[in-house]
Amino acid sequence: QVQLVESGGGFVQVGGSLRLSCAASRSSFSVNSMGWYRQAPGKQRELVATITNIGTTTYADFVKGRFTISRDSDNAKTTVYLQMHSLKPEDTAVYYCNLRGLWAPRPLEVWGQGTLVTVSS
Repeated sequence: QVQLVESGGGFVQVGGSLRLSCAASRSSFSVNSMGWYRQAPGKQRELVATITNIGTTTYADFVKGRFTISRDSDNAKTTVYLQMHSLKPEDTAVYYCNLRGLWAPRPLEVWGQGTLVTVSS
């Protein structure tokens, strides 16, 4: 079973910064991409940013220039980070980590438990 362990959410004032982390223990699967999605109260879950296994990144328009996604891997785990700057009240949401890959022969998709980010004005 693959588990994603998230950390880094919290309370921050407008204009502040936070960094989210999500770690996946390495096992008998390959990772194609990891990313972050978010869901605000009363809204659907939406893409924030993703990064592929070769480092290609994708960002939602509403975070371009403010958020940066990156990843790091070692023998034990793969970790994806979301560095968030210039936070706005509308960034308040539960942020979910996502992993897509292959656990041969089946495709694999795993979600984290979510971490709450609250931006206060």
